[in-house]
Amino acid sequence: MVPVVDLSRRSGEAVQQLHDAIDRIMARGQVLLGPETEAFERAFAAFCGHRHALAVSSGAGALQLALATLDLNPGDEVLVPALTAVPTAAAVIAAGGVPRFIDVDPSTATVPADAWDAARTPHTRAVVPVHLYGRPADDPVTDLPVVHDAAQAHGAMVPARVGALATAYSFYPTKNLGGIGDGGAIVTDDPELAERLARLRVHGMAAQYVHIEQSQNFRLSEIEAAWLSIALARLPAATARRREITSALRSAAPHLRWQADHPDHVHHLAVFRSDDRETTRNFLATRGVSTAVHYPLALTQQPAYRHLTTTPCPEAEAWAASCISVPCFPEMTDDEVELVAAALTEVTV
Repeated sequence: MVPVVDLSRRSGEAVQQLHDAIDRIMARGQVLLGPETEAFERAFAAFCGHRHALAVSSGAGALQLALATLDLNPGDEVLVPALTAVPTAAAVIAAGGVPRFIDVDPSTATVPADAWDAARTPHTRAVVPVHLYGRPADDPVTDLPVVHDAAQAHGAMVPARVGALATAYSFYPTKNLGGIGDGGAIVTDDPELAERLARLRVHGMAAQYVHIEQSQNFRLSEIEAAWLSIALARLPAATARRREITSALRSAAPHLRWQADHPDHVHHLAVFRSDDRETTRNFLATRGVSTAVHYPLALTQQPAYRHLTTTPCPEAEAWAASCISVPCFPEMTDDEVELVAAALTEVTV
C-alpha cells in the first residue's frame, strides 16, 4: 500500500545533523529557550517574511497565545471556519472567547473574503482564517483583528500577509515543516506583541519569578528547535516535490472534484470529493492506495462544539461528508506517484 504519509522516510543526512545537534545541546546543558530556539526563530521569521517569530510547544498553543493578546471577555466572539480541525475552535475557548462558525466556499473549502464581515455581530472581536490543506484563503475584508491559522500552510503565506495581528503555525510531525515531537510558532511584525508573547509562553514572567500576567507553559525544547532548523532548510525542496506530485495526480484525474488550486498552494494534503466516499476509498485500497479523511465532521457537527452553532453551514458539512485525502508527501517515489495516479484515473464520482 502506498501510505498517505510515511515519517520513517525522513532519514539520512538530516538524522545525522540531529545527532550532532543533540550532542551540542547536551554539552551546553541548556535544553529550553537557548541558542537553538533563538536560531530557529530568526530563520523562521525570515522565511515567513515577518520581523518576529516565537517558538512554542504546539500549533494549538500558538493560536491560543495569539488570541490571548486580544484580552477577550466572556461572550466575545471569534469567527472561525466551520471546516477545520478542532484545535482552531478549542484555541478560541482557551483564550476566553466563543467560536462562531462560518461556512466555506464549496470549491476552496475556505471562507470567502467578504463572508467575515457579513457574519459579524456586535460581539465579534476577531476573525481566524484557516488556510486549509495548504491552500491560502482570501484575505478577510474586515477591520477586525485577523489571526491566521496557517497550521497546514508553511510557505503558502509568503510574502507575508500585511496588516494581520499574527499568524500561527503548527509543527506537528506530519506537517510540511514537521517536528520530531510537537511544536508551533507565532509570527508577527509587532515588536510589542512579540515581547508579550515571549512572556505568555513562560507563565507571564517578565523577570525571574516575577509574573505580570496569568498564563501557562508553552516552551519548545532545544532539541525540537534544532530539528526544525534542519527541516526548514529542506522545506523549499520538499514543497516543490509536493507540488510536482499533486500536479501529476490532478493531471491524471482531472474529472475528480479536487480542492480549487492556487499559485501558492503548498499541498499539505491532496484532497478531492466523492459522493460515495466509502466505495471510493475501498476501491483505491484494492489498487494499493491508502486514503484518509480530513475532516469527517465539521465543527457544527462535533459533539463538544455543535451547541455553539448559530447559523447553518451546509457547505462545510458537505465537504466533511465527501472529502478524501490521497498520498502526497515529498519522499514518495516516482513509481508510487504513478501507481496513485493510475488508480485515480479509474475513480468515478
